[in-house]
Amino acid sequence: MTLGGGYMLRNRQGRQIPAIGLGITMKTNGDSTHGAYSLFEYAVPGETNGPPPHLHTREDESFICLAGRLDVMLGGEDYVLEQGDYLFLPRDIVHTFRNSAKDEARVVSVVSPAGLEDYYQALADLPPGPKDVAVLKGIMADFGIVLQVG
Repeated sequence: MTLGGGYMLRNRQGRQIPAIGLGITMKTNGDSTHGAYSLFEYAVPGETNGPPPHLHTREDESFICLAGRLDVMLGGEDYVLEQGDYLFLPRDIVHTFRNSAKDEARVVSVVSPAGLEDYYQALADLPPGPKDVAVLKGIMADFGIVLQVG
């Protein structure tokens, strides 16, 4: 629904991007925000790891937990996000997350500046099946993301 140039999306509505083994719903991107930020909703199934430890050189992230709980490692510190909790993940700091609970966790992620949506789409465009780590590292490098393992 458009609202005088803006728009509204209902719960779980938006563009689905099938990447990194999570439910990623893009709510808005750089086209809508003049490059200022992108906003995603992550649905993290129970007992599921997020991406391996990595850092972003170009963007800052913020997580707001909508439901469930999310375990986040940020710069060597461990955090547990529960409903309503907020965590700022600055660029150049190693981080990862996982849902160690049995129930799905839902998290809103604001990424500034915009552009992470293009990274997720590049991952989604890879052929199905096991991923070559060298290929993944190459895509990550294209978007200023540095994998911290292997």
